[in-house]
Amino acid sequence: MFIPIQYAKLEWDMELEILVLLCRFYLVLMLLLVGNSTFADCYDPLDPNGNIAITFDIFKYTDDGYMARVTIQNFYQYRSIGRPGWKLGWTWAKDEVMWSISGAFATQQGDCSAFKYQQPHCCKKTPSIEDLTPEAAPQNRSDGCCHGGVLAARAINPFESYSSFEIRVGNLDRNSTEGKPLNLTLLAPGLGYTCGTVEETDPTISSVIGGRREEQVFRTWKSTCTYSRYIANKSPVCCASLSTFYSPTISSCPTCTCGCRPAGQKNTTTCVREDETLSQSNSLANPDIVRCTNHMCPLRVHWHVKNNYRDYWRVKLTISNYNYNRSYPDWNVLIQHPGFSRPALTYSFNSTLLPTAGIPDDVSLFWGLEHYNSDILNAGETQVGSVTTDILLEKDMKSFTLSNGWAFPRKIYINGDNCEMALPDTFPMLPNGSSKQGGGFSNGSCNFLFVLFLILNVFIAV
Repeated sequence: MFIPIQYAKLEWDMELEILVLLCRFYLVLMLLLVGNSTFADCYDPLDPNGNIAITFDIFKYTDDGYMARVTIQNFYQYRSIGRPGWKLGWTWAKDEVMWSISGAFATQQGDCSAFKYQQPHCCKKTPSIEDLTPEAAPQNRSDGCCHGGVLAARAINPFESYSSFEIRVGNLDRNSTEGKPLNLTLLAPGLGYTCGTVEETDPTISSVIGGRREEQVFRTWKSTCTYSRYIANKSPVCCASLSTFYSPTISSCPTCTCGCRPAGQKNTTTCVREDETLSQSNSLANPDIVRCTNHMCPLRVHWHVKNNYRDYWRVKLTISNYNYNRSYPDWNVLIQHPGFSRPALTYSFNSTLLPTAGIPDDVSLFWGLEHYNSDILNAGETQVGSVTTDILLEKDMKSFTLSNGWAFPRKIYINGDNCEMALPDTFPMLPNGSSKQGGGFSNGSCNFLFVLFLILNVFIAV
């Protein structure tokens, strides 16, 4: 059948227009997905100035080298370094050896056969250093050492957020200058940190004699290490569920959030979960045994909107541990919510507001009370380990509402790891279920449906 050229051209133009619309649609969708994941994980607006600083201070020269104090300082507000602790490594610039060390130890001595009359502590070109435990002997200690590799988050305990040790470096010619360490690496305790090049900075100045005198080291080298979730490549360890006083609906953790329940363990209460933070040998020797759930997360944070008063509203925050073999000492939970812009009273946890950058909502950090609930105990046969508190928040009458999920957190982190939130379409709704007051779709969902509606109309028209 013969088709006139003008009609064929019109049909081609319509197909081209539909193709352009589809391409634009998928481009916008990809930008939204990338913007919400990749860029957000490369930069943390909840802690814009967070990093771990490594400092080498040369405070004394010797016949064949120098003595230096190495300090690891955690400037992350809510990200701590837990057990088994940090491991610091580098590459010597020349033929240095480590004659001695106090406050830490090298995990391997290396080949020291070239030194017959005095054995160095470490002869490796790439030494790996670990912290001593608090029970270390006095002759092996130095100032600021021996925390077992644990560094507290700076906002929680700045006095426990750093560790230091001293090294005596030798095997250098008298006329040669000392070289900065190269290729700094930090495991804390697993992957995730990337360290920049070691640069020379202004010499460190410290106060002595009660602050009446200042002393300066000879040279100072410094590097900063930053954390990336992509480099860590950890599977989720936490999920968040939601509930309210005005609805029987509970927004549960999404299914398979932290892994799927094994098919052969449907009727059992104990499941084995792979822990990617441990080495393969440690994982086999100490398997991560958790209570079998649909989400399979070792940790769950539950946010319950408990009461609504005239000038205040009350929330109950509960953190549960489903892990049978592991407790979580010195835990912390970070919550992003606009309600924290007003004064809040936390009954059974410590709390503080954190400075942020480019975040419209306020961020509050919670952690346990010492000797009371600073540890989340492991789960038992009959119940899970948990800690809980009530939070009383003052209302901002201009913004407070129970509609559209406003009363629920925007983001939750536990020990620096993101908690997967319950899906918005499962949020509890107000009793009348109206679109104005219920927990319906967000503006982003409505925009998505509107674009999809337009595309379908184009296909129908064709």
